[in-house]
Amino acid sequence: MNTATYISELLYRYECVIIPDFGAFLTKRESASIHSATNAFYPPKKLISFNRQLQNNDGLLANYIASAEQISYTDAISKIQRYVASLKNELTNGKRVSIEGIGSFFVSIEDTLQFEPFEQHNYLTEAFGLSSFVSPTIQREIYKEETESLEEKAPIAFTPEKRRERPYLKYAAVLAIAIGVSGFFGVKKYNDQTITYNDNEHKEATETIKQRIQEATFEISSPLPAISLSTLKEEVPSKAHKYHIVAGAFRFIDNANKKIEELQEKGFSPRLIGINQFGLHQVSYVSFSTRQEALTALQEIKNTNDKRAWLLVKELP
Repeated sequence: MNTATYISELLYRYECVIIPDFGAFLTKRESASIHSATNAFYPPKKLISFNRQLQNNDGLLANYIASAEQISYTDAISKIQRYVASLKNELTNGKRVSIEGIGSFFVSIEDTLQFEPFEQHNYLTEAFGLSSFVSPTIQREIYKEETESLEEKAPIAFTPEKRRERPYLKYAAVLAIAIGVSGFFGVKKYNDQTITYNDNEHKEATETIKQRIQEATFEISSPLPAISLSTLKEEVPSKAHKYHIVAGAFRFIDNANKKIEELQEKGFSPRLIGINQFGLHQVSYVSFSTRQEALTALQEIKNTNDKRAWLLVKELP
């Protein structure tokens, strides 16, 4: 895997990713926005910028490459140096260099390094699955002058006499209430009749069994040993918990298991909820069967634990 891919993966998790001896990518959260001219709605996202002054190696990128490729830290540093050398060589030759999913670099006329981020990629994990859309313009036609002239000639006043001109609305409301009340008592009466019928059938069956037992004659020559019978209780499957509050996504399963242990110590009920489209193992704080429970818990987790938590709707096998 090339170095650009590792940089892209780190931008999902960190606000600063330094490329030693080249510069650093910085991210900043931007809230959802509306473009008034085009009526376009945009989801929240991470804005990416580049700072050439931050070139000291902080070990983040090198350690990540070493862990991903199972190589030594020194070999990872060498790989980064070769990548930076190739970038500088292309820029020196006047070429425009693109880093997949992040942006492009070029040298301006003033001999300064310029960076243009790509807008198509969103590194904000909370916005996974959200995309921009355009809403049709709402047309409002206000006839102000005509309304003012009409009110001068015949002002509108809502009086008791005006309300009495439409009595059918009152009767319609009363009729709707009456239908609702009668429906409620009708259902209640049906339920009461059903319960009474079931009770009578049960009593009749019990009496029949008692009568047959009294009329029967038992002749036991060699009694069998006593046995005990246990009643099996039918288990009703619980409703599937398909609303999951996501705590994070990890490329390595060991890191996902560590996150689960950490959340268990905090009193949550974490679990693995599958691998996403980027090949990352997702871990949830807790799962719920209803959306309202999940939204309430999500707000609480954002306030007390991690504001980056987000809700995933997914039915697990």
